[in-house]
Amino acid sequence: MAAPHDKILIVDFGSQVTQLIARRVREAGVYSEIVPFDRAEAALNGAKPKAVILSGGPASVHEKNAPLPPKAVYEAGVPVLGICYGEQAMAEQLGGKVEGGHHREFGRAEVEVKKPSALFEGVWQVGHRYPVWMSHGDRVTKLPAGFEAIGTSENAPMAMIADEKRKFYATQFHLEVVHTPDGAAILKNFARKIAGAKGDWTMRAFRAESIEKIRKQVGNARVLCGLSGGVDSAVAGVLLHEAIGDQLTCVFVDHGMLRLGEAEQVVALFHESYNIPLVHVEAGARFLKALKGVSDPEAKRKTIGKLFIDVFEAEAKKIGKVEFLAQGTLYPDVIESVSFSGGPSVTIKSHHNVGGLPARMKLKLVEPLRELFKDEVRALGRELGLPDAFVRRHPFPGPGLAIRVPGEVTKEKLDTLRFADEIYLDEIRRAGLYDKIWQAFAVLLPVRTVGVMGDSRTYDEVVALRAVTSTDGMTADFYPFDMAFLGRVATRIINEVRGVNRVVYDVTSKPPGTIEWE
Repeated sequence: MAAPHDKILIVDFGSQVTQLIARRVREAGVYSEIVPFDRAEAALNGAKPKAVILSGGPASVHEKNAPLPPKAVYEAGVPVLGICYGEQAMAEQLGGKVEGGHHREFGRAEVEVKKPSALFEGVWQVGHRYPVWMSHGDRVTKLPAGFEAIGTSENAPMAMIADEKRKFYATQFHLEVVHTPDGAAILKNFARKIAGAKGDWTMRAFRAESIEKIRKQVGNARVLCGLSGGVDSAVAGVLLHEAIGDQLTCVFVDHGMLRLGEAEQVVALFHESYNIPLVHVEAGARFLKALKGVSDPEAKRKTIGKLFIDVFEAEAKKIGKVEFLAQGTLYPDVIESVSFSGGPSVTIKSHHNVGGLPARMKLKLVEPLRELFKDEVRALGRELGLPDAFVRRHPFPGPGLAIRVPGEVTKEKLDTLRFADEIYLDEIRRAGLYDKIWQAFAVLLPVRTVGVMGDSRTYDEVVALRAVTSTDGMTADFYPFDMAFLGRVATRIINEVRGVNRVVYDVTSKPPGTIEWE
């Protein structure tokens, strides 16, 4: 059995970007886990982490029943780093003072480094100013005993504080977001140099350890793996096959709401490239019937999720003696399912069955990717030898095109959207832009407009195009296509897709914390 990885424990107080802290620590090669503040003491005792990070959050330490870390965090003898609300909680609990009513800081700011510290050694220099991202109303006004201010900003005289002896550090600004350019390097300093964690979190190690864990969990039992057509379930399927071979049967449910040609690509990948046992269930008509008259996006998700389970259950009975159902659940799904106070994204990814299956199925879950973020899944896919074109595919939600057709879903609407979407992606690929964009897709809007085509008036559909750039999928901005590109796409869609007479481009940015862009 492989030796356990060094671990950093992240205590969550409800920040929309807590996941980014875990991402940045993992990018430094150190395994990290997020735990809600009210479960932190048990996790601290069980995980034996090399260090603890206290996240940001929307609360004030002055509120009644304000969330606070257990005192055991400060008594565990490990380094502690507080970020934003985490700094305020640390200061308040250790004898300092936090006040509200001062000048707030939201957005870009500058921090001036006042004293040297192990936290930013080799990254920042004393006497210099550096850009950071602030998001706070309260601020620390009195330091706990043993601390000193090592950095200041215009509205936070104690923007960085440190007790070097106990290895306690805190920043009022967010280290984890890309808007603090050196934040990742500072977090790496904390994890690797201050905490002394080994940088042994790699996909090669994860692959070997996962195969061992899967074999131990499954034994000689048969496993059913549900494929959605996306990268996550495909990587899970290939990893499982490497671990248990013919004990695995993959079930690909074509719900009729995939992009053009996606079903054929999935079947070819599993049959031809890997020779993995695959059941291809063409269930488009069944899903459309269930969605008839359903307009609410969340109701669509739940309807589709329930039908997926029904199909898997039926296939399991046909195969016989199946004991496990495998899913491509990722770490963000797991975090959302246990998020602090329900969390800002409690309803996101509700088509996943994180946390359990209907009791009637009598199947146990195996989720080999539940410790990974999306970019780590891509890295694992490459490690497993999946074709790069497949691994690089843009994220695509489980409900597919159903949630990109506002209002009731019909076959006619899906076909219209499918062809418009394919033209859009084709032009993006031709322009060499596909890998520069995090996610691009078309949406069929629930409106029709009057137009003129040739000598005739038309009353047809409107297609909206979206494309966003992102480094982590947590925050995003629209991609700045030039007008010539948008003109080519619009002309092709209007000329080639019957029933569309107008194309618009959505320039909405994605705020922090909304995990999925749909």
